[in-house]
Amino acid sequence: MKRISFYLLASTFFFSCNQKGTTKSSSSDSTNVKTNTASLVQESLPYKADVPDANIQIKLALLAAPPEKRDSATVYGYDADSNLAVIRKGTNEMICLADDPRDTGFSVACYTKELEPLMERGRDLRKQGMSGKQLFDERGKEVNEGTLKMPKTPATLYVYSASAKDVNHSTGDVKNGYLRYVIYVPFATAASTGLPEKPSAPGMPWLMDPGTYHAHVMIDP
Repeated sequence: MKRISFYLLASTFFFSCNQKGTTKSSSSDSTNVKTNTASLVQESLPYKADVPDANIQIKLALLAAPPEKRDSATVYGYDADSNLAVIRKGTNEMICLADDPRDTGFSVACYTKELEPLMERGRDLRKQGMSGKQLFDERGKEVNEGTLKMPKTPATLYVYSASAKDVNHSTGDVKNGYLRYVIYVPFATAASTGLPEKPSAPGMPWLMDPGTYHAHVMIDP
């Protein structure tokens, strides 16, 4: 089972709240999405046999986005050397991340552009070998210093995951996919939101990392 960190993925995205679910099904299993419109620019990148081509990566990545946001979202995918790059330039506020071909399982994500500084910095620090608490603390230090900007209003991340056996990388079809939601509210607390710090019922929203720059509401249907 693959995990995707909410730090990104970027990847990336990202920490313990980013686990991939493989047992629940979602009403968002439909893969009938558009991947080309006149307003968008799709990039040409070299690919190898074990990396899906751009059309499939885009189709799969967009499963994490709300349906009304898919046609105009920017999509990051992977080239022949498994490097992350823009494979479609969008026009709305959403950025979507394709499944990393180096990982097992399947997980894609979409988030609002206000989260891109956080996600991009996470990717950079992971390339330097940071992870876990070290990565968390470094970004917290940069937020406190003002060099890393966090959203001033709530910002949403969507993660769509499935078991590897339920993903057809030739057609971009997924069975038994599972969509979860994360709403970043930097420095929010249980007192300021009225939310518990752990769920007491299935699907109940709860606050993770309260009081920190990475505070976020988890909704795990």
